[in-house]
Amino acid sequence: MMDGFAIDYISNTEPIDEAFLAQYQLFIQLDYPPYGWTQKAQTAFINYIEQGKGGWIGFHHASLLGEFDGYPMWDWFSKFMGGIRYKDYIATFATATVKVEDPNHPVMKGLPATFEIEREEWYTYDKSPRPNVHVLATVDESTYKPDSELKMGGDHPVIWSNEKVKARNVYIFMGHRAEHFQNPAFTQLFHNAILWAAHQ
Repeated sequence: MMDGFAIDYISNTEPIDEAFLAQYQLFIQLDYPPYGWTQKAQTAFINYIEQGKGGWIGFHHASLLGEFDGYPMWDWFSKFMGGIRYKDYIATFATATVKVEDPNHPVMKGLPATFEIEREEWYTYDKSPRPNVHVLATVDESTYKPDSELKMGGDHPVIWSNEKVKARNVYIFMGHRAEHFQNPAFTQLFHNAILWAAHQ
């Protein structure tokens, strides 16, 4: 229990259908990719998001969009994530500064204007999702420690919301390492996202 919430965990998409999702105010896709979902789960999830039946928070692997493990890219999910396709990642990890872009959004409440995320495997995409989503924060690629050649070239959103669907939703790229929960900015971000997406 947290803030009066009860939490259920699943580790694959087999249980997901309309009746399953109807039980929940909020669906947290915690580091789970958008491929290999059952057809039933895809259909139910699309309806849940498009009809605003509950909120959604996606972390990290939720933007692993492309062909992986023999599965095709889920085109609807790519569009939901701003029309992007995964390109590459910093496999050796880099520490970097995240810059808040919309301090007035409830998800960013109480966060400093910039905060550091240690040792993350920053993804790059084929393009910025910015034209199709509301960007809440970006990573400053010039702050990568150690530096990396894998960059988006300036505009690199890492937290955003798709306001074209009815469900309250936020994607938070950071989340590869459990150690992020020792970072007060990250835990504040997670807490804010849960309350906002669940209409609390």
